[in-house]
Parts: sequence; C-alpha cells; structure tokens
Amino acid sequence: MAKKVQDELIRTTRSQRERFEYALDQVVGKTHIRDGIGTLSEKTVHAVLKYYYEPDSSHHEIPLEKSVADIFTDDEVIEIQTRALYRLKPKLDKFLPLYPVTVVYPISYDKWVCWINEETGEITQKRKSPKKGNPYLAFKELYTIRNFLQDPNFHVRLVLMDMEEYRLLNGWSRDKKRGSKRYDRLPLRLEDEVILDTPKDYLQFLPLELEEPFTSEDLAKLVKIPRKLAGTVLLILWQLGLVERSGKCGRSYLYKIN
Repeated sequence: MAKKVQDELIRTTRSQRERFEYALDQVVGKTHIRDGIGTLSEKTVHAVLKYYYEPDSSHHEIPLEKSVADIFTDDEVIEIQTRALYRLKPKLDKFLPLYPVTVVYPISYDKWVCWINEETGEITQKRKSPKKGNPYLAFKELYTIRNFLQDPNFHVRLVLMDMEEYRLLNGWSRDKKRGSKRYDRLPLRLEDEVILDTPKDYLQFLPLELEEPFTSEDLAKLVKIPRKLAGTVLLILWQLGLVERSGKCGRSYLYKIN
C-alpha cells in the first residue's frame, strides 16, 4: 500500500513538472522574453502560472461580473497574485458568491539575483541568495484576506519555485541596492505546490513534533521562522477554529489543537 501511494505521488509530481515545463515554454520559449528579461506588460511569473493552471489561453483574461478574471473555465475562477493579496478583495466579493475561486500565490524557493544598470543596460552575473523560501511566508499576505478563508468556495495554491530575480540599480544606498525596484522574476523550476482547499488543510503548518500546549515561540523555533510570523500563523489558525487558546505563558498565548 505504501508503495502504491509513493508511486502515485511520483506520478503526480512528474505531471506537475511536465505542466510547468510546458508553461515555461509558452512564455519564456516564445517572444515574451528577451535576454532573460520580460517584455510583457504583465510580469513573467504571472504569465507562466496562467499557462500552468490553464494551458488553453482562450480561458485567460476573461471579462466577468464587471471585472476581469485571470482564468475562467466556465465553472471556476483562478486568480494569480504575486503580491498584495488585499488587492483581490473587490474581485473576491464579486466572484465567491457565484463560483469556486482559487488564489495562486508564488513564493521564491531558491533565488538568484541579477542587477540591471538602467543607464547602460548591463546585467550583472547572477548570485544565489542565502535565503530560502517556505510556505509560511504566505501568511503575511493571507492575513490581509483572512475573512475569506472559511468560505467554501475559496481555495489557495502556494507555489514554490526556483527563480532568477532581476532588480534595477536605482536604490537609495551607496551601491544603489537598498530600496531598489524589482523589475521581473524568471521562473526556473517548480519545487512544491501547497494545496489549501478547506480550513482543515491549514493544520499541515503545525508539525507533528509540536508538543501541546505551545506558544508562537515554540512554533517559530521548530519550523525556523521569525516569531512574529509564527504569531500570524497561529492567529489565522485560531480564527479558523483550528487551535484554541488555553492560557498564557508570560505574555504569550498558549495554544492547543482544537
């Protein structure tokens, strides 16, 4: 039985990677990219994910309910938002009463950074960032749309990808890097896809090793994220009714799985 499940997982992962390679080819392999820099009005990550979730481009950018859906397949809406999920609130208010809506949020897993000189157009050699992405990073954004998370029509996909990030040397620091503007990101490889279809799916963010009762600091240490971010994770789980507060340890709430 274990082997059957493992084989199914391998097939699923292979299918996902094949779909992702197809999506990359539709965007990066065409005229949309020149020298690794996006030339579309929309950013490259957004364009690739549209083809990943819906290969048929006739379902892209569809007028719907006096708005425009990134993807509409007649019975489902998919919205791809690379940052600032709060901007989706007007669309969610319109779409959720009528259709299942899946919000796709990409996260950089391994990242290589290239710098662009605006005056000369020169692009530096890419360097790997020491920071590695993880799904917990999405909670800062999910918090801004937390009132929608319990809607049965609301679904989330967190897509972890290796990426090259291109930034303009236009910041305020001496080397012009701090405060610089991100120009585009080029997806390289699909690493993982976290599926959140129901509130209970959010329990996967609590590792089995977490002993009850626990605090945000306990969670932060175990999954290696900042304590403030762990507090946001637990606040959302508490609002979803997945954990309950069972007292305090100093100034920190104590939590148990509900």
